[in-house]
Amino acid sequence: MKRLKQLFSSFGPAIIVAAIVLGPGSILTSSKVGAQYGYPAVTAIILAVILMIAMVALSARIGVIYDDSPCDQLARRLGRPVSVIVGAILFALVAIFQYSNNVAIISGLAPLFDSEDFSLTAGATPAIILVSFNAVVIFCFYRMRHLYDSIESLMKWLIGLMVVAFLINFLVVFSSPRGYMPVSSKQEPDVIVLLGLMGTTFSVGGAFYQAYLVKEKGWKLPDAQRGLFDSVISISVVGVVSIVILMTAARVFHGRPDPVVLSGVGDVAMQLQPLFGTWAKVIFCLGIFAGAFSSFLVNALVGGTVLSDSLGKGSRLGEGWTLSLTTVALLCGLIVALFNLSDAASTVNLITFAQALTVLGLPALALALLYLGTRPDLTGERKVPRWIISLGWVGFIVALALAVRTSVAVLEKLGW
Repeated sequence: MKRLKQLFSSFGPAIIVAAIVLGPGSILTSSKVGAQYGYPAVTAIILAVILMIAMVALSARIGVIYDDSPCDQLARRLGRPVSVIVGAILFALVAIFQYSNNVAIISGLAPLFDSEDFSLTAGATPAIILVSFNAVVIFCFYRMRHLYDSIESLMKWLIGLMVVAFLINFLVVFSSPRGYMPVSSKQEPDVIVLLGLMGTTFSVGGAFYQAYLVKEKGWKLPDAQRGLFDSVISISVVGVVSIVILMTAARVFHGRPDPVVLSGVGDVAMQLQPLFGTWAKVIFCLGIFAGAFSSFLVNALVGGTVLSDSLGKGSRLGEGWTLSLTTVALLCGLIVALFNLSDAASTVNLITFAQALTVLGLPALALALLYLGTRPDLTGERKVPRWIISLGWVGFIVALALAVRTSVAVLEKLGW
């Protein structure tokens, strides 16, 4: 128990960033990519994790080497309009994520209650659940006295439980016979799903927020190495979980003679049947709900905090402008989700499509981090290590390529 406590205490701000990444979109998208592409898709996760570690480490370094916040630095060096543009981009990405998190709340609960006589997705029930859930979250934001500490502790436990459940199931799946001979799939894999996986794992928006989290934690320049360790460990955990989910889905679904269309959470939950049997749907739905809840809390804070900072209104958690704009971020996601409840026939497709759209804002955020990390006045101990900057530029190029490819794929999907 003592060692477990020490392990938990070694995780810092990056575990909150990890909670953004390891949300329902990441779980569902990893499953769908594994089912469609098989084991080779693991390389996409590994690349995304390496680039994410570099971006989180860069952001953490920026958080400890500057006395003020990233957006204040951008405003001072490039002007307030540039700062506002960065804040607006991140806020827009947050709104998209919040939409998918709202959808995931319903999709995580629906299979647990659906029967011949009742459906959680019918009538006004989903709207009542979403409005109530968002109201409770907003209430907690305004009532929590030590907001950062409470969220960090909660994220550690939620992610820890998801890691244990998926890892044990992974071992059971690969120690059991496959049950069928794999065949070549005649169906063309959906590139939107693969882009969505890259977008959720390589989340530059989440990485950008790391600079604010290390300040909230009170870390200074002497804590720079600690920040690097925190970034490597926390994001690696996300990568391992994503790889485990992807490989499990590949083992269970890829190459089946009777292809499975993963259009709902109940379909994706079948990958947990080797370990949990008839409880697979319950366990998976609770995992989706936990992922949605953790991502739900942190994601809204990202949008509210950075937008408030970009406007020059402060960036501390619990302050008036930060809480107000966090509430606006929650309401934006809620409103979009409520408008789309009637069209939510394919939950997995909706979430993966929304996750892919988040890629479009990554290049601007990556460029902002690189600009702040490469200023000539950063010398001596304040200078960012070259390997972080080099990987950061690779990340920017990848983000730009993803944005272009996503734009093309989305337009094709819309028939344009």
